[in-house]
Amino acid sequence: VIRHRDVRASYYGVIDKFRLQVSEQSQRKALGKKEIIATLLPSAKEQQQQKEEEEKRIKEHLAESVFFEQTLCQPENRTASSGPSLLTVFLGIVCIAALMLPTLGEMESLVPLYLHLSVNQKLVAAYVLG
Repeated sequence: VIRHRDVRASYYGVIDKFRLQVSEQSQRKALGKKEIIATLLPSAKEQQQQKEEEEKRIKEHLAESVFFEQTLCQPENRTASSGPSLLTVFLGIVCIAALMLPTLGEMESLVPLYLHLSVNQKLVAAYVLG
């Protein structure tokens, strides 16, 4: 058991190395050794407090920068696109059409044979659609 007795915030992130040597009790010759690297990290509570403080600083900084942008810059007219892109809609329609086509092996179909899809092709279309 290795214990760190002098835990301070200034020691966070400091890397320590420990060497373990295994040997028989009657012999001095080492059978093996291993170096272990340890880094002191803050506890979960301290990390959460640090995160909250950092988020608070970021919010304050963003609020200041937004204030300066509003007072110094002219507002720009931008139109944000809402909804899915044209490519997504097209891909969805293609997948739905692929699922509606007959499966290979169906003989009573008016659709040409080259448009019959395998089960694997239909699974891919269903996966992409999902």
